[in-house]
Amino acid sequence: MTLLNISRTRRRRLGVAATAAGLLAALLTAGPAAATPDPGDAPAAEKKVSRSAQAEAKEAIAGGDIPAQDEVVHSDNIEHLTNIPKDVLPGTNSDLAFQGRYAFAGNYDGFRIFDISNPKKPKTVSQVLCPGSQNDISVSGNLLFLSTDSSRSDDSCNSTTQPATEKSSWEGMKVFDISDKRNPKYVAAVETACGSHTHTLVPERKNVYVYVSSYSPSAAFPDCQPPHDGISVIKVPRKAPQKAAVVNFPVLFPGEGADGGGNPGAPTNPGVSKTTGCHDITVLPSEDLAAGACMGDGILFSIKDPEHPKVIDRVQDNVNFAFWHSATFNQKANKVVFTDELGGGGAATCNAATGPDRGADGIYDIVGKGDKRKLVFRSYFKIPRHQADTENCVAHNGSLIPVKGKDLMVQAWYQGGVSVWDFTDSARPKEIAYFERGPLSTESLVTGGSWSAYYYNGHIYSNDIAKGFDVLKLDDRRTDPAKKVRLDELNVQTQPDYFD
Repeated sequence: MTLLNISRTRRRRLGVAATAAGLLAALLTAGPAAATPDPGDAPAAEKKVSRSAQAEAKEAIAGGDIPAQDEVVHSDNIEHLTNIPKDVLPGTNSDLAFQGRYAFAGNYDGFRIFDISNPKKPKTVSQVLCPGSQNDISVSGNLLFLSTDSSRSDDSCNSTTQPATEKSSWEGMKVFDISDKRNPKYVAAVETACGSHTHTLVPERKNVYVYVSSYSPSAAFPDCQPPHDGISVIKVPRKAPQKAAVVNFPVLFPGEGADGGGNPGAPTNPGVSKTTGCHDITVLPSEDLAAGACMGDGILFSIKDPEHPKVIDRVQDNVNFAFWHSATFNQKANKVVFTDELGGGGAATCNAATGPDRGADGIYDIVGKGDKRKLVFRSYFKIPRHQADTENCVAHNGSLIPVKGKDLMVQAWYQGGVSVWDFTDSARPKEIAYFERGPLSTESLVTGGSWSAYYYNGHIYSNDIAKGFDVLKLDDRRTDPAKKVRLDELNVQTQPDYFD
């Protein structure tokens, strides 16, 4: 399928520009600061860019090389069905989860539930105000889980932001009963070490295990200092969620010294984040396998015993990866895609100055069997369209598109939009479809774009930080077989066996 000409034009025009070099120079040579956490509690960040960068963005728009401000463009095999703007919750939109005819959209101010039985006309079922970044979200049965990774005055939904130095500060996991989607009820809270930046469910019949990923970002958080080289494991009884509690804290990076055994980062490995925990974990329960994206390290581990996960391999990329952010298995469990969130999601890294191998996906084959399996690097993938220096853009959250015999994925790239790509040949990945908007601003770098883009029951759903909830439809013979795969529930970090 041929993509719109705009992608090829933009590649030629912006690919020769050098004005971004100065803007990115510090980012590309910095130490751990190059991989800052995802956007914080405040409204979307705004950073002034150089006059030359402003001029280049405006010139590129005038010449038709990039979309105009807020203009929607896409390949001819994607249809934009609808957009639902933000409403009661004004904060940053974050992750998505799905159950039956419902989509659950996280927001730094709470969460929103959509009825998506008609994907062309999603309807808001309820909106829950419960501030606490990032409000990473997942669902299992009648339970909804929400991560809090910012210092709050208490564990209630009426809490306020306060300095982490306060003894009463709270961070961790919140649990809601969603048996009535119109009236979710807050039923439990579990405080965890360093809070909960993201979390991953390992569901069982009677209990739900929750792997809590968190890390110590800087000296500004005195209660969360290295070594913090593990994850919190929470056990939640389905019939008594109020009894949820931490049952283990497995250390994934054992080592001696104050910093533990993770990647030391700068100055040993300039431009690489020091490992002080994990950012995100994806589990594949059908294979008792998990992949962890842990700042300066990528890991593979066994979850045969969900309370006691066991690391079986660990890799680093001290040349191109700055911050191991998330992971996605293919269906056969012989590949895993890791993302590098260079710049923490707030920088313009989809440009010529950064190049094709930084802020990209790293594709690894999984070779061997059992606890002797190893991760073997094959290639990088990055969207083939350069963005303006006023657009934050880097690899972010995505999911598989279930087609037997193929490895297809849809992925969010912040203001780089939504990309559909094929990594069946792990050494030669290629994009096959895309959707994006023009920059939010041509004067400043304003944080926005698609945070998460996931395929669920025939459609792609994207949660845009600033613009709201988007629904896309693919029309491509390569992805059409996926329309026959129907799921009752989807938390992308708990990958299903699509063809079981």
